[in-house]
Order: sequence, then structure tokens, then C-alpha cells
Amino acid sequence: MNAPSSSSSSRHVCVLGAGIVGLATAWQLHRDGHHVTVVDSAHTGAGASGANGAQLSYSYVQPLADPSLWLQLPRLLLAADSPLKFRLRMDPHQWAWGLRFLAACRASVSRNTTAQLLALAAESRAAFDLLRTQESLACDFSATGKLVLYPDEASFAGARRQMALQQSMGTSQQAVSAREAVAIEPALAHYAPRFAGAIHTPSECAADCLMVCEALQRLLQTRGVRFRFQTEVTRLVRHGRRIIAADTREGGRIEADAFVVALGTGSHRLAAPLGLTVPVYPLKGYSITVPVDATAEGVAPRVNVTDAKRKVVFARIGERLRVAGMAELVGYGRDIPADRIASLVDSTRDVFPQAGRFENVQPWAGLRPATPTGLPVLGRLPGAPDNLLFNTGHGALGFTLAFGSAQRVAAALGPALRPVAAGLAAYSA
Repeated sequence: MNAPSSSSSSRHVCVLGAGIVGLATAWQLHRDGHHVTVVDSAHTGAGASGANGAQLSYSYVQPLADPSLWLQLPRLLLAADSPLKFRLRMDPHQWAWGLRFLAACRASVSRNTTAQLLALAAESRAAFDLLRTQESLACDFSATGKLVLYPDEASFAGARRQMALQQSMGTSQQAVSAREAVAIEPALAHYAPRFAGAIHTPSECAADCLMVCEALQRLLQTRGVRFRFQTEVTRLVRHGRRIIAADTREGGRIEADAFVVALGTGSHRLAAPLGLTVPVYPLKGYSITVPVDATAEGVAPRVNVTDAKRKVVFARIGERLRVAGMAELVGYGRDIPADRIASLVDSTRDVFPQAGRFENVQPWAGLRPATPTGLPVLGRLPGAPDNLLFNTGHGALGFTLAFGSAQRVAAALGPALRPVAAGLAAYSA
């Protein structure tokens, strides 16, 4: 497929990936006047966007790579019910990622990452709010705030230190007692004796990410954006300092003036033959979606809740409760072990025992594309072809950061596709 004809200020851009990050990128590029083609090996939202945690965590962006992890590491790795799981594989990329992740567990790195993520999240909130308002997007959106629960005084003290850091960067949060948390979210009354306190962020939101993806696809198609689904890109064809085409397994060659790689955990594989290192590795997570009885007020939460001990998040999306969690470095498989789903069900029964109909839960597994520091890879990589950009590595914050990331990548592309420096792609651990 050859590129559409274009004016001197409009180019044909091929976006690889139809998850929330790729679709947000396509939306921004289209708004900037480019001709856009979106290519995906499956369909809209088939990867980590499909049934993620649904929380839009604009103000609470603490990276996984944090100094406190060193003290938790033995229990997290060895406990049978640990939310963190690691399986060593014959994969040098996994080993390199793990070493860089441990090296990033320093206060200075965590502080820098937090500052950059908060700035990007603020941009993303503004862009998503604009889209929802202008297009009347139906996505079960809510803005009921978030409570992060801490099991003991030690972890609560550490959370207050992180809160103080985030407050110094402009966020509005407060530490509350368990009793005050129940006043904010009455469905926690049963669980109140089990946590010491919580951090409350009144401005946090939630939405159904898959509904957003599907709505974006419909909007883009009505505006002339092309979609190529069930089309796997096998390699990028380089000529000098440019990528001239993407070869596909099913649909031949796709030519374009520029390419944006938004393939999540698949970004590393596609970049490697070009001599580029994309520091992204999958953090496997799981979710269940629980139908909620609309008449049972006060037993299913309206406020977003994160249980810090269990590493589980709860988000209300319409008349459903999305429960998600766990982080596994176990490779690229998307199988769904029964014990992991049972763990999420048990957590939900424990925290919100009357929340919904647990016999009808919908299980899901997804691969979050994570960098060691938690900073996404945005823009050009050093030594990369001039017209090849990346938008990947958002970890558990893909939905939160998607629209801000799209704006930055579109700005880096520029109307004339000039070589530019990558924004957050200047990665260091």
C-alpha cells in the first residue's frame, strides 16, 4: 500500500499498534493534519488496553522502581501469595532489564521519575478531558477520587513522605485515618480494622479503557483514518537515515513518510534488527470484572481504591467493578492461571465482600510494557532513523499517560518530519 498523496505540510504517518497509546497517537496526528494509517496484528484494544485497572492516576504516579522495594524484595519474591512473581528465563533482555530496574531503585531516580510523570500526566488529563467534552465520549467515566490503603504505620509513613514529594510538585492530596477513609468511601467499613490509613486524592478518575479505544476507532474511521487489523509487522525497511516501509506477514508492504511504534511489549522485538534498544519488558498483570448490583449501594465502592499491601486496584466503571493487580516478570505468555484469578476474587471478597456477583467474574491477563525507571520511551532513540519514533513503555500508566504522550510524539514528529531529539526517551537508570 503506497502513501496517500500529501501536501507540503501534511504527511502520511503509519502508527503501529491499536491500543490506547497508538490510538491516542493517531488521534493527535490526525488533528495535526496528517494522513494516518493504524496497523495492528489483532484488533482495537487487544493488548494491555483490553481490561486494565481502569484508574486514571493523574496525581499518584509513584514508580515501581523505588528505594522501599529493597526491604520488601525478599517477601515479594518468596511469599507464596506475593503479588510480584519472577521467573528467570534464557533471555538476556530480561536479565538486562532486571539489573537496570534494581539500579533505578534509588531516591534520586524515583524523585526525577515522579516529577516527569506528573508533568506528563497533567498534559494527558487536559487532552483527554478535551476529547471527552468535544466528542461526548461514552466510556463510563467517573471523577470520584482515589484512596490508597496502607496496612501498617510504617508503610503509611512512607506513603506520607511520597505524598509530600508529590505535593511539592503541585498535587492535591491528604493523609486520612481509616475512619476518615470510611467516611469518604462507606463500602470500606468492613475493611477499616485492616489498614492504618490512606492517601486520598480527590481529583482522580476512572473509565473503561476499551470503550475509549473503540470510540476512538469509530471517530478516526469517520474522519478518514485507515485501519489495517490482523496485520502483523515483521520488519521495518531502512534506507539510509529513513524507514521507507513496514513489511507485514499478511498484507505486503506499507509505505509511509514516518512511522510511530506503539506496540507495547512488542516494540523491543521490532527495533532490535535496526540496532536499537528499547528498554521495555512485559510486567504481566491480571484483572477480573465483577457485575455490581445497582441497588446495593454502600457495599460496592464508588471511589477508586488501591490496596497497597495486596498491590490490587479497584475501580468502578458503570455497573461493574474492575479489580486488577500483580506484576510478573515471566516472559510474554498471556495464559491466565486459575490461582491468580482466585487471588483477585479472594481480595475482592475480603475488601468488599458484598460488592457483586462473584460467580460471573470475567478474567483477563495483559502485558504492561514497562521500562526499568518507569519513564516511557517517547520520540526518537539515539541513532534511530529520522522518521521513526516510539511511544511505548508506559507500564501500568498507559491509559493515564496516553494522550499527553501522543501530544509529545506528534510535536517531535513535526510538520516537515525533521530529525528531533526525543523527549522522555533520554533514558537513564
